[in-house]
Amino acid sequence: MAALPLQEVTVTQLKGVGQALADRLARLGIHHLQDLLLHLPLRYEDRTRISPLGSLRVGSTAVIEGEVVNSHLGQGRRRSLLVRLRDATGSVGLRFFHFSASMKQQLQPGLRLRCYGEARPGASGLEFYHPEFQVLRDDLPPPPLEQQLTPVYPVTEGLQQKRLRQLVAQALDFLEQRPLDELLPASLLDQTHLQGLRSWSVNQALRYLHYPDCQADLEALAAGQHPAQKRLALEELLAQQLGMLLLRQKTREESAPPLTKSAGLLEQQLREGLPFALTGAQERVLAEINRDLTDPHPMLRLVQGDVGSGKTLVAALAALKALANGYQAALMAPTELLAEQHYHNLTAWLQPLGIQVDWLAGKMKGKQRQTALEQLALGETQLLVGTHALFQEEVVFSRLALVIIDEQHRFGVHQRLALRNKGGSEGLLPHQLVMTATPIPRTLAMSAYADLDVSVIDELPPGRKPVTTLALPDSRRPEVIARLRHACQEGRQAYWVCPLIEESEVLECQAAEVTCQELQEALPELKVALVHGRMKPADKGRIMQAFKEGEYQLLVATTVIEVGVDVPNASLMIIDNAERLGLAQLHQLRGRVGRGSTASFCTLIYHPPLSSQGRERLQAMRESSDGFYIAQKDLEIRGPGELLGTRQTGEIELRLANLKRDAHLLEGLRPLGERLLEEQPLLARQLLARWRGDSLRFSQV
Repeated sequence: MAALPLQEVTVTQLKGVGQALADRLARLGIHHLQDLLLHLPLRYEDRTRISPLGSLRVGSTAVIEGEVVNSHLGQGRRRSLLVRLRDATGSVGLRFFHFSASMKQQLQPGLRLRCYGEARPGASGLEFYHPEFQVLRDDLPPPPLEQQLTPVYPVTEGLQQKRLRQLVAQALDFLEQRPLDELLPASLLDQTHLQGLRSWSVNQALRYLHYPDCQADLEALAAGQHPAQKRLALEELLAQQLGMLLLRQKTREESAPPLTKSAGLLEQQLREGLPFALTGAQERVLAEINRDLTDPHPMLRLVQGDVGSGKTLVAALAALKALANGYQAALMAPTELLAEQHYHNLTAWLQPLGIQVDWLAGKMKGKQRQTALEQLALGETQLLVGTHALFQEEVVFSRLALVIIDEQHRFGVHQRLALRNKGGSEGLLPHQLVMTATPIPRTLAMSAYADLDVSVIDELPPGRKPVTTLALPDSRRPEVIARLRHACQEGRQAYWVCPLIEESEVLECQAAEVTCQELQEALPELKVALVHGRMKPADKGRIMQAFKEGEYQLLVATTVIEVGVDVPNASLMIIDNAERLGLAQLHQLRGRVGRGSTASFCTLIYHPPLSSQGRERLQAMRESSDGFYIAQKDLEIRGPGELLGTRQTGEIELRLANLKRDAHLLEGLRPLGERLLEEQPLLARQLLARWRGDSLRFSQV
C-alpha cells in the first residue's frame, strides 16, 4: 500500500505522541505532519559558538563557558543565588531566584560550566538570570556545540521547546522520504521580482527554516527577508487569495432578489429635499451599487469613504431601491450611539416620503420591543436600524433584500453570518453593502477583501474646511484652555476627549470625570457636559442631542464619540494623551470637526517623552488629513491585525506571510488565482488545503 502523504499522516504516528500530547498540539492547530512542518520558528538562538565573557554586551544572547569563582546568597527584595563565572577575558554573574539546596551545594568554586542565556544589567554588573547550564567534567571531552541555529517555536501550556524540536526533527525525517508536492506555478516564479526565489523548493525552504546553518543571516531571518521565508510566504499569500476568490465564487452561485425596478420618484423626492447635491464620487459609487442590485446574485460590496464623505446618504439611496422593489432593508451599526444617529438621519430623509423606519437596540424592552418585532415580521417596517440586537433569533424579517453594515471590522464573523441568514423564506440571500470610514490601504484591500468589490468615495462634500492639526506637550495645557475659551466665546463649540473614565497610574491618562471638573473650574463662563461609555445610552443620547442643539459649548468625552457624531458648529477637537491612541482612532476623532463652514482645529496633547511609535503617529496626523495616507501609515506602524480588527473577525489567519512586510509579493496574485481556479482547480484546492485547512468554514460571510 502506498505511503500516505504528510497532510494525511496524523501526529500520533510520531514516536512518543499519545492522545494527551496530540491534544496539546491541536491547540496550536497541529493535527498532521504537514501542520507540524508549517509550524515555523518565531526566532532563532545561536548556540554554535562560545562567546568570551569580555565581549558580552547588554541584551546579547550567548553560549558562555567559565569557572565558578564564588557563589553566595543575595538577600535583596527577593532571595537569590548569585554565582560568579570567570574566563580569561572577564567575569559575569549567574543569578537564580528559584534554586534548591542541592543546586547551591553543586555550584561551588572550581566547577566549570557552559551556560546559555541573555546578558542583562544587574547589581553585580552583567548578569544572566536563570541561564540554562551544564557542568563540564575534566575527565570527559566537552559536549559538541550545535552545528545549526536553534529554533524557538510558538508553544502552548504543557509543551516545552525541547519536546517540540524533537517532534519537528521526526517530521523532517518523514519529509526526506515523502517530500511535499511543489504547488507554485512556474509562471509565477518567472516574474521579474520573484526570480530570486526559483532556487528554493518548498521542501528545501522548510528544512532550512527549521534548522538554518550557522552561517545564516540572523538579521534577514528576524526581519522575514530570507528567500526561504519569502518562498513560503508567496505560496501562503496565493492560497489566501484563492480562499477569498473561492468565497466570492460560492457567493456568485447563491441567489438574491434582483432589484430591477428603479427607485425613480422616491429617489427624486429625497434628492430634492436635500440642501446639497451629491458629489461626483457619491454618484459613481451609487451607480456601482445599483448595477450590483439588479443582479440575481448577492452583492458583496465594500464602500470606503473618509469621515464625512457621505456614506450614509449613499446607503439610504441604496435602501430606497430595495424598498421600491417591495423588499425590506436593514442597517446595522456597532454602537447604540451610532445606530441612533443613523436612525435619526434616515428618519429625517425617508419619513417625509412615507417610508416606515424603525430601530431596535438591546435596551428596548417590553411592549415597545414587541411592537417593533411584530411590525417587522408583518413587513410594515421597511427599513430597520439597529445594533447587534438585529442578530437575535426573535428578529424576523418579512422580505429582507439588503443588509447595510457600518464599520464592519467591529463585527465578528458569526455575527455577520447570522444577519445574512435572515433573508426570508424564499431561499434568497440578501445583498450586502459594507461601509467603513477606516480607509484600507491598497495592499491590504488586495488581500483581506479579495472576496469583495470595493468602491471608494474619495471626495468630500463642497464647503468642508480642512482641519489644522497641532501637537503640543501637556505643559502647554493653559494655552489650549485659553484658545478654547476664545473659540467658545465667539459662538463655536468644542470637544475635549480623554481615553479613560477613571484615574489609572499605569496609563497616566487624564480621566474624563476629573478633566470635566477641572475645565468647569477653569471655564466657569462656559456650559460643560460629560459623556462616557459607562453612562446609560438614553443619558448619553440626551446629552449628545443637547450639545448638537447648542445647549452646551464644551463636551468632555471618552472615545465613545469616535464615530458618527455630527455637530457642524463644533470646530475645535482637543485630544488628551493623544499618544495613547492609534492613528485610525485619532483620524476618526479629528473627523468630528470641520463639518461646518468655520475654520477648524484639532489639538493633540501628549505627555513627553514620546515613544518612536507615538512620535510617528502624531507626525502623520500633522502631515495629512487624507484618510488613505493615514491608513497606510497605520499599516506601516502597527501592521494589519489591529487595523482590520482581525483579532475578533478571524479574517487574516496567516502562519508565515505578513501583509505589511510582504506587500510586494501580492502583485499579480489575484489574476493568477482566478486562472488557477478556472484551469487547475485541483492544484488550487491542494494549495488551499495546505495553508488554509478548514478556515474556509466561514465561506458564506
